[in-house]
Amino acid sequence: MAERGLLSIGVLLVIVVVSILLYVPLQVITDWTLILPLILALYGLWTIALAGMRASSPQKYEREAFSTLWMGLLLVAIGGAWFLYGYGYDWYYSLIVVLLALAGVAIASAMKRK
Repeated sequence: MAERGLLSIGVLLVIVVVSILLYVPLQVITDWTLILPLILALYGLWTIALAGMRASSPQKYEREAFSTLWMGLLLVAIGGAWFLYGYGYDWYYSLIVVLLALAGVAIASAMKRK
């Protein structure tokens, strides 16, 4: 369990470096205020990958993989919605992203119960 925590810290640092690189030298991101939503969305993708690792090898007294997947989808939705709004799209595109993430969680939880 400690190895995954240390791995997550390393991945977070790599995500921060990639986000800064997208802003400063590559200028893909046009405004520095979009760095934090990009970090949230990319870390949400890592959390989804972590849920896959947890599902393949569950450990005793550890969080269930589905709840980790849910948190990852929520991070991607919040970061993506914030990024879209900050990039200049209207607020309803951000609402669409959040509603799609909630629909995905609802469908996944319904499929899990079967």
